[in-house]
Amino acid sequence: MRRLLLACLFVLAVPLAAVAQETPAADGAKLDEVLGALENLGHRLDELQKQVDDGLWFDRVGDVAHIDKVRLYGPPKWKETNPTGIGAGNPLKFWAYVFIPRDLDPGRKAPLLVLSHGASTPTSRPTTRTSCAAARPGATWWWRRSTAAARATAAACTSIDYGGLEVEDAHACRAYVLENYDFVDPGRVGAIGWSHGGLISLMSVFEHPGDYACAYAGVPVSDLVARLGYLGQEYRDDFSADYHIGQTVGENIPEYKRRSPVWNVRKLKTPLLVLSNTTDEDVNVLEVEHLVQALKAEGKQFEHEIYEAAPGGHSFDRLDTKGAQEIRLRVYRFLAKHLKPPRTFANVEQLHIAGYVQP
Repeated sequence: MRRLLLACLFVLAVPLAAVAQETPAADGAKLDEVLGALENLGHRLDELQKQVDDGLWFDRVGDVAHIDKVRLYGPPKWKETNPTGIGAGNPLKFWAYVFIPRDLDPGRKAPLLVLSHGASTPTSRPTTRTSCAAARPGATWWWRRSTAAARATAAACTSIDYGGLEVEDAHACRAYVLENYDFVDPGRVGAIGWSHGGLISLMSVFEHPGDYACAYAGVPVSDLVARLGYLGQEYRDDFSADYHIGQTVGENIPEYKRRSPVWNVRKLKTPLLVLSNTTDEDVNVLEVEHLVQALKAEGKQFEHEIYEAAPGGHSFDRLDTKGAQEIRLRVYRFLAKHLKPPRTFANVEQLHIAGYVQP
């Protein structure tokens, strides 16, 4: 696979080298041509990586789950580049994945997990086999309004749409599964996500409390006002760009609060588990601490733990170590308590025997 990728990179790079040799230093037009070629190359590399990731999914979990890749639609784009053009306002199309355990009894109702992607890896490579294990249901994995989605749709979307229409995309995935898989129990649907996906999980149950039986949010982005304060200018510029919110935090605090879980905790009516880590290098623990404090101030009942310097930082429960697997088992138990799957696991060894995590 590595050799194939390197060969593809070489083939794609040849046209760029030819253009670069013909480009005089002062020729602005040629420079634009080179930049355009680089942008196209980036898009083609995204497509190639996506195909590799799809292959990995089938290779790593295909023996324990049936995998469907389906094309759905959600709300229209956040902002139209040409509001009066043909097709303006049409629903935005996106891909989603459905994982159904091979040993699932279709004659019995089963729970569902709506699994939202993280920010930098819309499909996330399957480094472990836990995607289908969480509560033994079918699981929807979706992607939209992220870097890959923006390029694939040639839409003016930000690389991250925190708290925007992506929440409704997750809800559209839930609706799709319930409409097309009659063995799924609509009363046993869980929302789960990590990091950016944790935010989506939280906002999903805040906005649609009656549609989810429980939610898990791992190291969730929780407070955009604080987050844009401690991250760099390039990160802030992405949000204030015309194609996204179009204003800075200082210019439109209400919009940033509307998209932040911490400012919406009053809406919580769903059993919730939140986990975080003091040494998280991406989502600073102060965001999750603020979320926990806000939930407590509203008198909400929920489960949470902030691990003290757990190995792995932002990825502390996504490693292949025994400690990380134990943390994931805690998540599975929480989900099982509320989703009541046909089978549960008492310890990591049982997960190994079942083939849902690799020893």
